[in-house]
Amino acid sequence: MTNKPNMKRPPTNRTDTPQRAVREYTAGGVVFRRQPQGVDILMIQDKMGRWSIPKGHVEEGEQLEQTALREVREETGLRKLKIRDKLDKIYFFYRKEGKLIFMTTYVFLMEALGNTDDLKPELGEGITDAAWFPQAEALKLIEYKDTEKLFRLGLNKLEQKA
Repeated sequence: MTNKPNMKRPPTNRTDTPQRAVREYTAGGVVFRRQPQGVDILMIQDKMGRWSIPKGHVEEGEQLEQTALREVREETGLRKLKIRDKLDKIYFFYRKEGKLIFMTTYVFLMEALGNTDDLKPELGEGITDAAWFPQAEALKLIEYKDTEKLFRLGLNKLEQKA
């Protein structure tokens, strides 16, 4: 017979009642441009050094497509954009100022037209860089798995339409 230690639950600083998450909605895009050597993907870099896609909060009265276009323009400086397809949505939780946030992000496939070289990252929003990458390099840089899936979905759609 073995003696089992008295198993007591360790004290915690949190309450045992589940915290209700606040719902937030954002929209953005997997933005591409066609180049003679192939397709480039636009990525933004956050203050933590992670590369992702431009996206932002839906404002009152805005349609998802309007938000996606506005946010890409604000975060990158691109002016001439065209939505080519709706890709999907991403869900995730995060904490901000002690609140649990349940985020839903709607992502569109967008084509950048006109002068696509004049990028201006929105420094005031913590975006440290905006740059074009060949699609294979962009896939290697993305750190968020759900975003990578949407990259691949967008690239597959482009290949089907080519």
